[in-house]
Amino acid sequence: MQTVQVSVVTPDGAVYEDNVELVIVKTVEGELGVKAKHIPLVAPLTTGAARFQKEGTEEQVAVSGGFIEVRPDKVTILAEVAERPDQIDVERARVAKQRAEKRTQSENQELVNTARAKAALLRATTRLRVAGKE
Repeated sequence: MQTVQVSVVTPDGAVYEDNVELVIVKTVEGELGVKAKHIPLVAPLTTGAARFQKEGTEEQVAVSGGFIEVRPDKVTILAEVAERPDQIDVERARVAKQRAEKRTQSENQELVNTARAKAALLRATTRLRVAGKE
């Protein structure tokens, strides 16, 4: 099967680089799958797992925000934050998830920025899922 070169890059540098058969990301409009020779496009990303399939296996990177740029021979994910499973601090993600759950369920909603709490909950849940701990 044909492959496409993929790079996941953050302001701190490259997080993932490989040639893969399929890239699946979560855009603000929904999931997007990209194979070699895909038409060019740019789309904003939301928090989720970027999945990379190759030779019957799948690798994941937790991605929060940014853009995907697709060209027929290359896919670049420019992420605000991205972590491979081995880079995720599972205990920190669990604590962040618990804190965000408390905030979203708080009776004092006027004191809680609900949108920020929900975004934090999504980031923590994604990190735990990518780390294989949820």
